[in-house]
Amino acid sequence: MDSVAITGTARTVLGKKATKAVRNEGHIPCNIYGGKENVHFSAPVNAFKSLIYTPNFKLAEITVGADKHTAIVKEIQSHPVTDNILHIDFVELVPGKTLKAQVPVRLVGQSVGAKTGGVVIQKLRRADVKTTPEKLIDAIEVDVTPLELGDSVRVRDIEAIEGIEVLNSPGSPIASVEIPRSVRSLAAEEAAEAEAEAAAAAEAAEGAAEEATE
Repeated sequence: MDSVAITGTARTVLGKKATKAVRNEGHIPCNIYGGKENVHFSAPVNAFKSLIYTPNFKLAEITVGADKHTAIVKEIQSHPVTDNILHIDFVELVPGKTLKAQVPVRLVGQSVGAKTGGVVIQKLRRADVKTTPEKLIDAIEVDVTPLELGDSVRVRDIEAIEGIEVLNSPGSPIASVEIPRSVRSLAAEEAAEAEAEAAAAAEAAEGAAEEATE
């Protein structure tokens, strides 16, 4: 699993004023929970870019002073207007200790429906899982090959993964093969033509039957 190395500075003074001062220096205040003790640190904004701005799931190898912590992102607080990151909470990975994480859902295969004009729409991009650090995975793969037009694959359809419990509702859709408007319109036109042809044929047959009885 990929990881990002982050070197942080311990935050010994906490509170709003201290946090504001950290941000004014171009750093992001952070916390690490779940280990022997909570760790408060900060690091430059650029240190987090390859960890945050990516669709991939990565570990954070965080060094604060002489201590090293392997962790995952738990929560990111962003400014409501600028979207600048204000705060990051991490969860430390402790061998054997259960944790919750969000991992990407990756679609694999080419659906049958897509080959006939359908469009695969992914509706669940990250799944909530419960596991241990030893069993943690960087993605859940879902095969969409069997899906035909109008079909969906749901959380309940995910193949069992040893040591991984998916917490999302079993009925939640992961992906579906939707019928584009152009395809629906064409199908409607073809159905209308077929109906018109059937009606014409029936009318012709009825007329022939009337002539035969005269």
